[in-house]
Amino acid sequence: MDIFGVPLPAMLSQLLLGLVNGSFYAMLSLGLAVIFGLLNVINFSHGALYMMGAFLAWMGMAYLGLNYWVMLVLAPVLVGVFGIVVEKTMLRWLYKLDHLYGLLLTFGITLMVEGVFRSVYGVSGQPFEVPALLAGATDLGFMVLPNYRAWVVVASLAVCLATWFVIEKTKLGSYLRAGTENPKLVEAFGVNVPLMVTMTYGFGVALAGFAGVLAAPIIQVSPLMGSNLIIVVFAVVVIGGMGSIMGSILTGLGLGVIEGLTRVFYPEGSATVVFVVMIIVLLLRPAGLFGKEK
Repeated sequence: MDIFGVPLPAMLSQLLLGLVNGSFYAMLSLGLAVIFGLLNVINFSHGALYMMGAFLAWMGMAYLGLNYWVMLVLAPVLVGVFGIVVEKTMLRWLYKLDHLYGLLLTFGITLMVEGVFRSVYGVSGQPFEVPALLAGATDLGFMVLPNYRAWVVVASLAVCLATWFVIEKTKLGSYLRAGTENPKLVEAFGVNVPLMVTMTYGFGVALAGFAGVLAAPIIQVSPLMGSNLIIVVFAVVVIGGMGSIMGSILTGLGLGVIEGLTRVFYPEGSATVVFVVMIIVLLLRPAGLFGKEK
């Protein structure tokens, strides 16, 4: 069966690939949206921390003999701890300054992190095996579905929706939102706002580390893997609306699917379709699809 001259299995495989890429876009843009929406910081180091998560998982397996499932938890925690150190020692002094200062600081952190890993491991990349439990593929009749790619989509959606629920629907989330708008008032109720801000930044960058571990078996672990993705992720955040949690999730998944379909019908445009969509959205709705107009 063909759809617009394209065989159905080829169409479905590209849709799956787009959904997998969209899962990474959603996870990374969610972390950016959490940090910007709650802390008002443009975290340009997000791509480097995504790469760090993948490398820490690879190092734990290669040097310490730990398995994938242990590193899926441990690597994001270590990235989050690194983020907490950065926030407490450097970033917190810039909250009241222009966004540009935070952007420049996190860009400098990106250069340092990438430089360290590049000097030790080079740029050729390290292989990362798929865990045995998720090896192989499942024949669905109309297509063959790689088990690991299905896991990536399910895990990403679960983490994204859980994060949205906590921030938007729980008392903790209301404290987070109120603490960024009126910290003095929230502190009057006995809430430790500086600690809450620090943990929020740590959680946001831990999401990047988690995405890096998920991506590691699909692509080679390389010091440049984050820099190749972060520009697209920033475009996703802008399209969804800066600081919009659900906007980042839906836009990331949607743009991944659009990118996959573009590879089928117009492969030459697959690398730029996200930016074309961004231009159109900004012309029609400058605040983004889910952003709030000021």
